[in-house]
Amino acid sequence: MKRFSLIIPTLNEEKTLRWAEKNFTGEIKQKYDIEIIISDGGSTDGTIEIARKFADKIILNEKKNKQTIAEGRNLGALNSNGEILIFLNADVRIDDIDIFFKLCDNLMKIPQVVALSFEVEVYPEEELLKDKIFHWFLNKFFAMLNVVGLGMGRGECHVIKRESFFEVNGYNDKLVAGEDFDLYMRLRRLGKIINVYGVKVYESPRRYRKYGYIRTLALWFFNSISIIFFKRSISKVWDMVR
Repeated sequence: MKRFSLIIPTLNEEKTLRWAEKNFTGEIKQKYDIEIIISDGGSTDGTIEIARKFADKIILNEKKNKQTIAEGRNLGALNSNGEILIFLNADVRIDDIDIFFKLCDNLMKIPQVVALSFEVEVYPEEELLKDKIFHWFLNKFFAMLNVVGLGMGRGECHVIKRESFFEVNGYNDKLVAGEDFDLYMRLRRLGKIINVYGVKVYESPRRYRKYGYIRTLALWFFNSISIIFFKRSISKVWDMVR
């Protein structure tokens, strides 16, 4: 069994996936005992060609209908062989891969810990003042949710013990949005979720640029409230932004 399974859900991500291709080298994979799994939702661009250059497994969506990102992550997990599952969005970058895996390895050795939560910022070269302010408040708020015991981990980067993930039956693949919040709420009942500091995780600002922060935050908020009280998301679709 591998120590880590790194699962990346994709759908037309040829522009963003090149960072993973460049940085998750054979040397890094061997050093930290990582298998890389691409779970693709039906890409029509060059995503699969890029994935073949560095992924150990490529899982393809064999259904005719569009799958949720939760379905893609679950398929990746079902085909994984790692003690620790890392779910990384295709546009995510890690500022220091060595520190990231060392922190994950050490923190996940704590028996009562079931999952890790990371702060997320936008790409430094594209960051504006409004990005910095928004993500500072959002990261602090999500960290507080873990402190008070509600459970939260931003879906851009989830790190979860294998046995804990399958004990709660993974992501709710019927949820179009809010699947990250839903999963971490259920994981919190099994043990501790640690807020991790000391390494930065970056995401593309593409969704914020297209829809703005107010609309994006409103969708997150109302989906979260709906999940807490009704166990379902209010969003029927989650638009692809590329």
